[in-house]
Amino acid sequence: MTTWYVYLLRCGDGTLYAGSTNDVEARLAAHRSGKGARYTRGRGPLAVVHCESHPDRAAALRRESAIKRMPRAAKLTLSRP
Repeated sequence: MTTWYVYLLRCGDGTLYAGSTNDVEARLAAHRSGKGARYTRGRGPLAVVHCESHPDRAAALRRESAIKRMPRAAKLTLSRP
């Protein structure tokens, strides 16, 4: 069974982007090369500020959706250690 991840990126302009994947490093490389989400293109440098694992894709997508609905302050709280 593949583990899925929900991640939060901080873009170079200070904005945050939430996404999900089963390979965080490959997805980050795709974002950095301009082949990821349209939102992240031209917003580098990009840094992963939060990452959490989930047992399956459905759970990861539900959590991604919940994070996207959060206010910015709550997302920033996630990115703190």
